[in-house]
Amino acid sequence: MTAPDLAQVAALERQCFSTPWSPKAFEEELENELALYFVAAEGAVICGYIGFWKIVDEGHITNVAVLEQYRGRGIGGRLIAQAIDTARAAGLKLLTLEVRRSNAPAIALYKKYGFVELGFRKRYYHDPEEDALIMTLYLD
Repeated sequence: MTAPDLAQVAALERQCFSTPWSPKAFEEELENELALYFVAAEGAVICGYIGFWKIVDEGHITNVAVLEQYRGRGIGGRLIAQAIDTARAAGLKLLTLEVRRSNAPAIALYKKYGFVELGFRKRYYHDPEEDALIMTLYLD
């Protein structure tokens, strides 16, 4: 993700999440040396993105989003694979993420790439309130 991508990524975020990150938050992520973000584009349209933080020898996936009209085309899987490959190349030992318990398609996708359920966070999400499932992928 680069500065010219910010407007589209922020718009995508608003379309995909009930409590989206602000455009300023994405600007700050570009300046965060521990944050890595990748976008998927079809032509001039950014149709998906993924971000993760490197924390010592672990990675934490902060966001994964694909515009609804582009879902089911393998874009989310390619973004996850890119994050996994990047994390491995950086020598990270694991990746973690949170996902809404009700988001069965995302959970199935993460499991397809080897993530396992590790626990949950009570009332993690708002609007609507929901628990988060914690998933982890061990890279070594």
